[in-house]
Amino acid sequence: MNITERFLKYVSFETTSDENTNKTPSTDGQMVFSKFLAEELKKIGLHEVELDENGYLMATLPANTDKKLPVIGFIAHVDTSPDSSGKDVKPSIISNYDGKDILLNKEKNIVLQTSLYPEILQYTGQDIIITDGTTLLGADDKAGIAAIVQAMEFLISHPEIKHGKIRVGFTPDEEIGQGADHFDVEKFGADWAYTIDGGEIGELEYENFNAAGAKIIFKGLNVHPGYAFGKMKNSMLIATKFINLLPKNEIPSLTNGYEGFFHLTNISGDVETTTLNYIIRDHHRDRFEQRKIQMQSFVNQINTEFGEGTATLEMRDQYFNMREKIESVMHVVEIVEKSMREVGIKPNVKPIRGGTDGARLSFMNLPCPNIFAGGHNFHSRFEYLPIQSMEKAKDLIIRIIENVAK
Repeated sequence: MNITERFLKYVSFETTSDENTNKTPSTDGQMVFSKFLAEELKKIGLHEVELDENGYLMATLPANTDKKLPVIGFIAHVDTSPDSSGKDVKPSIISNYDGKDILLNKEKNIVLQTSLYPEILQYTGQDIIITDGTTLLGADDKAGIAAIVQAMEFLISHPEIKHGKIRVGFTPDEEIGQGADHFDVEKFGADWAYTIDGGEIGELEYENFNAAGAKIIFKGLNVHPGYAFGKMKNSMLIATKFINLLPKNEIPSLTNGYEGFFHLTNISGDVETTTLNYIIRDHHRDRFEQRKIQMQSFVNQINTEFGEGTATLEMRDQYFNMREKIESVMHVVEIVEKSMREVGIKPNVKPIRGGTDGARLSFMNLPCPNIFAGGHNFHSRFEYLPIQSMEKAKDLIIRIIENVAK
């Protein structure tokens, strides 16, 4: 099976995660897919294939040399984002892409426009996997899984390539920030690892956001509108006032690079109760802590104006910037940069405006930078994957393993 066939099989599984189920994995489809992967890993010849009750799948490619080498790992996640449907994905392949707009869905007139997504033009002449415009594709992170599995199969069939012990790990629920919750670092047993979970070809990341989630609940008082004078408290209007207290320019669409933000992800409510859900992000730990203090101060301001207990804040840290843990072991990054150049890839080292399992794993004493899987427009109906980029991710994994052995 080639890597494209493997990827197309993977995206046929619905694996959308759900932060509201309070179970691990959060959705049954993830376990179905992981069971399929477990059988596939056994079939291609990996050893110690273990799938636990929480949906964490680990396997081993044994060393084929007596030379004492570090154990390295490659990790990807099985779930897809709840930001867009992952059910009944209908992929198709544009061969020898001509650089023009792509009609994804004729019936619904859904078009991937190059004016909105100019990055696609760099893949003119290549082969691109697209959706039908009604679901995401699932390259995040099934392209990463495909690259890892394909690389392991290649190494098994080419024993002349000498290598140390390699560990493979596939996790659930990364997209809802829970991918490392039950990851057994000691059992995984790697000296360091890489998540194959980045975007376009060449991406190499060892910096990410510090991240927190926040829920603010606003309590109002509903009274018949004809008799509401001096009595009604409309929680939706109070919530709106809170929204307007936050810095208007510090939102995802107006920030870039190392700039952080407050992102309103969900709003629901009525006169009596309104709930806002935010994510808080910043690359710099001190500014991240200040953002959390700032949010609490605005909640206090609302309670001062409208009465104590009007607004309640629930806030929890999600992950931190892995740079804190990677800087002391920069050889794990340098090996990737060297390997990229050797397989004809220009390294694009940049901070992640997000996070990966690797961020939390790095704080669990498993240094874990992030490497590209090849896709674009993740979490979107306009997601696409250049096949040649996914193939390069596979080639890079093999070269990293070779260079570690050298």
